[in-house]
Amino acid sequence: MTNAELVSRSEFHPWGRHSDALSGVTLFCDFDGPIMDVSERYYHTYCSGLADTQHHYQSLGQPLQLAPLSQEQFWRMKQDRTPDTEIAMRSGLEPSQVSWFLKRVKQIVNQDTLLAQDRLQAGVIWALHLLHSHGARLVLVTLRQRDQVKQILNQHHLNHLFAAVWGAGDRDAAYNNHAQHKADLLRQAIAHSLQGGYSANRAYMIGDTEADIIAGQTHGISTFAVTCGIRSRSYLEQFEPTHIHSDLLTIAHQLLNCPALDYRA
Repeated sequence: MTNAELVSRSEFHPWGRHSDALSGVTLFCDFDGPIMDVSERYYHTYCSGLADTQHHYQSLGQPLQLAPLSQEQFWRMKQDRTPDTEIAMRSGLEPSQVSWFLKRVKQIVNQDTLLAQDRLQAGVIWALHLLHSHGARLVLVTLRQRDQVKQILNQHHLNHLFAAVWGAGDRDAAYNNHAQHKADLLRQAIAHSLQGGYSANRAYMIGDTEADIIAGQTHGISTFAVTCGIRSRSYLEQFEPTHIHSDLLTIAHQLLNCPALDYRA
């Protein structure tokens, strides 16, 4: 069943009816990971970066014997937060060649042809409509550029579901994923939300990386970590999020099934 089919059936589902079950709940949500699947883009960026590195060194008379990782191997290493330098060397690059490769990856990761490979996570449209229809206030807090995110939301007719979108000005911020940068953005989002009856006791930060968890903890709100993104469950557990779930739809189900959920557990 497609996301579109799920949404079209919402009127027949008990949770598809509008209610105030989640009124007063604010969900600050990351974009890449909980909402967008970036695995294809990151893997193809890696492959293109290797190919460009090989071409560069061949032009210098230094042919390379590379051993590219499979997509499964690559993504597993990314989810376990294996350093990019180790991924590069596991692919056949010498230490002296790694910096050129990493610089090239950062140059191309946000190219339009690669960005077009991002896809909505399975079930995310259903999850967003479910949360919105029951009164949750949805706020995006992402290290992607705000205009880029707004464009994607408009393409999928999701823009109206979000009360606000807080994004980065730096095109490379999402790839670098600095926790302090995410914490600063969340601080701004919380300050703005105070005008709309925001309560820290009924707020969550939802994300797929340590930056999201640390940002939520920094500002004293509970955290939902999702494992459908770029970090594995075992890695995320080290940062002690309030809850860990597979995806946003599972989070929506928990919130709607547990009206007495302790928001600061």
